[in-house]
Amino acid sequence: MKPFAALMALSLTATLVGAQTAPATPSRDALRWVDRWLQAQVEFDQVPGLSAAVVIGQDTVWSRGFGFSDHARRVPARADTLYSICSISKLFTSIAVMQQWEAGRLHLDDDIALHITDFGLKRSDAAGGPITIEALLTHSAGLPREGAQAYWTAPDFRFPSRERLLQDLKGQTSFMNAGERYQYSNLGMALLGEVVERRSGQPYAAYVQQHILGPLALKDTRPFMPRDQGDRLAQGFGARKRDGSRDPVPSFDTQGLAAAAGFTSSVLDLSRFAAWQFRLRKASQSEVLKPSTLRGMQRQHFVDADGTAVGLGFFVSKDGGKNVAGHSGWCPGQRSTLSLQLDDEIAVVLATNASDTESLSRYSRPIRQLLQKGLTLPAAKDAAALEAYAGEYESQPWTSATLVLPWGEDLATMDLPERDPAGALTVLKASGKDRFRAVRADGSLAEEWQFVRDAQGRVIAFEVWHQRVPKRVP
Repeated sequence: MKPFAALMALSLTATLVGAQTAPATPSRDALRWVDRWLQAQVEFDQVPGLSAAVVIGQDTVWSRGFGFSDHARRVPARADTLYSICSISKLFTSIAVMQQWEAGRLHLDDDIALHITDFGLKRSDAAGGPITIEALLTHSAGLPREGAQAYWTAPDFRFPSRERLLQDLKGQTSFMNAGERYQYSNLGMALLGEVVERRSGQPYAAYVQQHILGPLALKDTRPFMPRDQGDRLAQGFGARKRDGSRDPVPSFDTQGLAAAAGFTSSVLDLSRFAAWQFRLRKASQSEVLKPSTLRGMQRQHFVDADGTAVGLGFFVSKDGGKNVAGHSGWCPGQRSTLSLQLDDEIAVVLATNASDTESLSRYSRPIRQLLQKGLTLPAAKDAAALEAYAGEYESQPWTSATLVLPWGEDLATMDLPERDPAGALTVLKASGKDRFRAVRADGSLAEEWQFVRDAQGRVIAFEVWHQRVPKRVP
């Protein structure tokens, strides 16, 4: 097993950078656990390709690609691989809307018909209140989820133009009272893109490039599918079938739905986007938005009866008492997530070229929890000594593998695969030469782990309760 520093230096698809400006930084051990755990989960889940990044404060402290962005051509996934980020597009549209609000061109309680004068949607709640800008930002306007065309239907994914989308509104009807319940709506966010275009006087794509993407130096983020990017653009795959196979999914052009689902980006670019948010939240001057505007967007503005909480464009929640804001995306053959833990300035960015039914929160939340757990780890006094024990151990038939890695001044262990790594992580505290004791949740010591060496002094196994578990050859 190579030391982590050497592994990171030699890897072509992974980078590890020491954070310098974050208020608190997870140890390299926590990042190493993230790396090894995520690699295992991606392999067990048979994900074609995945790119990942972790941001602490202003620094991207870890990024890596797993698997392939294009299996047929064996192109490895990298941190700069381009993916459709689908509904994360809504964050950029929401920022553009709030720029119009800051400029006094609209109010959040405006009826959308004030800004789209040919708004022709029929109302099922004739006596209901206005369909406001704020209600559209919080998905509580009572609008249908989609326009009137079957653009999410395979194999063609034929999206309407913005003109056709507006024309079709005349044949659609709202189905809930405005402001009463949460109903996610791509149609609603597409209409907000139209509001941006009409209030700013610029085409939507040109506006977001000039006023958001350009100023933030997001050079790999675009409000369209860049088919000219060759190997950098991930080849999408559908959901895994019962035989384990996946069908390739063609790229698509969202046209009139670009403001809701049309953007592409890389996890590195979205990491810069996350760092901007952390920076702006505590700034005293504007940068694309006023600090107070972004903070307001990341607070609850609507809470549904089912507990879904929405800010202005952002989904917001509490996780372990910490404030979380972000968004996810799911388009044909692609999924993505941007998750920001605001209190400790930890962001996790993930993108995959697999259209699985299970969201990427199955990875992003455990990563955040592992990093949170590793925020206060002390540095080991003898890291080389602990490194001798690091590696995967052959625990078949009981589990696929047992992973042992340094954890600050101690070791830690976990069986793989594992959906809750922070909860399953067991700390091993040294109790003698090659001997460790498992630490219970209450801090008391449990069973002894005895590591075994060969004649050359290399660790080759561990024993617990007289049962030997051999170390796998690297």
